[in-house]
Amino acid sequence: MSLKAFSEYLLLEKTYSKHTVLAYTRDIENFQNFLNLNHDSQDLGEVGYSEIRQWIVELVDSNISNRTINRKVSSLNTYYKFLLKTEDVRVNPLKQHKALKVGKKVQLPFSEQELKTVLEDAIEVNDFESARNHFIIELFYATGIRRIELVKLRLVDIDKGNKQIKVLGKRNKERYIPLIDSLSKSLNCYLNYRKNLPIIEDKEILFLTKKGLKVYEKLVYRIINKYFSQASTKAKCSPHVLRHSFATHLLNQGADLNTVKELLGHTSLAATQVYTHNSITELKKVHAKAHPRNQP
Repeated sequence: MSLKAFSEYLLLEKTYSKHTVLAYTRDIENFQNFLNLNHDSQDLGEVGYSEIRQWIVELVDSNISNRTINRKVSSLNTYYKFLLKTEDVRVNPLKQHKALKVGKKVQLPFSEQELKTVLEDAIEVNDFESARNHFIIELFYATGIRRIELVKLRLVDIDKGNKQIKVLGKRNKERYIPLIDSLSKSLNCYLNYRKNLPIIEDKEILFLTKKGLKVYEKLVYRIINKYFSQASTKAKCSPHVLRHSFATHLLNQGADLNTVKELLGHTSLAATQVYTHNSITELKKVHAKAHPRNQP
């Protein structure tokens, strides 16, 4: 029942990212450490729900959030499902487990004015890095792309002729997103600076550092945080907030929920519906302003 076999299963069969697999294995190792300290190194295959419940209580007592605890237990549940599949256990001790209650996490999007301020006023495009940063922000807002998806984009994924971008999402699922005019202009500006870099190591990758290497996720986060921290009072200024802004602003303008789902690369409407709360707020404003029975 090695974790190595489980990791390979997640990577190869479930096609999870290396980052996700690492998170899963850390959660399982965390539980194993708990068993080592409290139950004399008990084998995970012999564990009952009572031991898991004790672990959950310890996590709660450590002031770990219910959301994080649910994630850790979910990792363990996935591991036991794998052990059932390989016939290393006969019963999943988490079969009847119910997740801890968590409050709804409302993520406020950037306003249209905040986006306009950053894209039109905050960045003076006059060199490679400023052109790249402007294009990154424009791309996030125009497509709703995930940070890891942006980092992995290749030059061949940009189809100027058909005005579309091919994005490789979760589980290697491909989707195509329209390349709007403002984004095309930012793209062309960035590519003009890109081709004049003295050295390009990662030639097939779209977004590069000034040293010609593939950009990395932390750099992309810092870029977004840098500009939006100046233009917004929101506590969190991240690429995911830009993705949230993309979805919310589309819905506010009357876009169909199914269309937004496809653009975001979600597998179910449930994942997309978290973006609708702001749209409902906007609808209430319009309704209150326009309905005949609400006029003075």
